[in-house]
Amino acid sequence: MLFALLPLLAAARGSDDLTARGEYLFHAALCAACHTADDGKPLAGGRPIPSPFGTFYSSNITPDPEYGIGGWSEEDFIRALSEGVSPEGENYYPAFPYTSFTHLNRDDMRALKAYLDTVQPVAQPNRPHDLVWFADWRSPLGLWKRLFLEPGALPQDTSRDAQWNRGAYLVEAASHCAECHSPRGLLGEVEPDLRFSGADSGVEGSSTPNITPDKAAGIGTWTPRMLAFYLETGMTPDGDFAGGAMAHVIDLGTSKLTAEDRAAIAEYILSLPPIAR
Repeated sequence: MLFALLPLLAAARGSDDLTARGEYLFHAALCAACHTADDGKPLAGGRPIPSPFGTFYSSNITPDPEYGIGGWSEEDFIRALSEGVSPEGENYYPAFPYTSFTHLNRDDMRALKAYLDTVQPVAQPNRPHDLVWFADWRSPLGLWKRLFLEPGALPQDTSRDAQWNRGAYLVEAASHCAECHSPRGLLGEVEPDLRFSGADSGVEGSSTPNITPDKAAGIGTWTPRMLAFYLETGMTPDGDFAGGAMAHVIDLGTSKLTAEDRAAIAEYILSLPPIAR
């Protein structure tokens, strides 16, 4: 009888491991920071994301079958993250950072879906975006993705060590730092030559700082240890504290990562080309 139960116990353990991995990725990907409105129910969406095209509102990602993602298959979820397409085949706006999430590996996408399936479902409809008239048309997004979406896993840099590559994966894919800390072009694309150099109008309408290691304009005077400590506590080297959207990022995301992963993020960011902007 015991031997007959072993495969079931192994499957249950595997499911638990997948969910735990997904919960960790959930924090790394900052899901709660974007998908929970102020005074709103967790992950039920409705957080405003101002842009030159109007205001986007984050979606309900609880497992509610009607208003959330409870009716999505694993493949639906993976396609949304990697291709920016809904289960109905509709293109998502890149306010949903699939241009970064596409670089997640497939197992991490599966794990994230497994974890989200365990959170409390909330029967709250998504709030419609409030956009300028021409941005209401989603059909041009297919062309936008041809121009600016580079799908696929993030390649390993064999000239760098494992910690640097882990930091690259977290920064470029999971935590999608460039999406907020970069200026955007006329079509809403991240400007490739100015990535991580800050944005005049970033998340929630406020500016975001230059996080390249430029000593004057960026964080080039910070050491990796200083940056890792900031990601854990929110305290800057001069004793100030993070506020606004970054406070949410730290409270709900980077503070919950391992010290090793925060060190990897710090190593990668401080290896970026400095931009004096």
